[in-house]
Amino acid sequence: MWKLVWPILVVILSNTFYNICMKSMPSDVNPFGALMITYLVAAIISAIIFVYMVGPSNVGVEMSRINWTSVVLALAIVGLEIGYVFVYRAGWTVSTATVVANIGLACVLLLVGYFLYKENVSINQIVGIVVCMFGLVLINL
Repeated sequence: MWKLVWPILVVILSNTFYNICMKSMPSDVNPFGALMITYLVAAIISAIIFVYMVGPSNVGVEMSRINWTSVVLALAIVGLEIGYVFVYRAGWTVSTATVVANIGLACVLLLVGYFLYKENVSINQIVGIVVCMFGLVLINL
């Protein structure tokens, strides 16, 4: 059970701090400069953990396994980060912005799962999308 629980707790905790930091970023700070520092610190931390986990002698082998997904993920992360900066600068509240973004994401990923990964979509999930869309309307009134 713990194997299922701890990763989602990490996501929730990290996402909480993520949104606090994004909402708290000073409005006079260039968001790309702030993200540059963020990514430099993240890169250093990731490099240290990576070398520790695989061992210095295996770094080259592990790096050779990396494919296009890392580059596209980097683009997606930059889009996500800058999107949230401007969402909060536009005046969205933390509670509303994250709910709207995550409901929209859940609906899109249901379609991605169906079309790209051939995952089954149940009638309950379709009803859930309709309920989510209704919720989005209510939240934004």
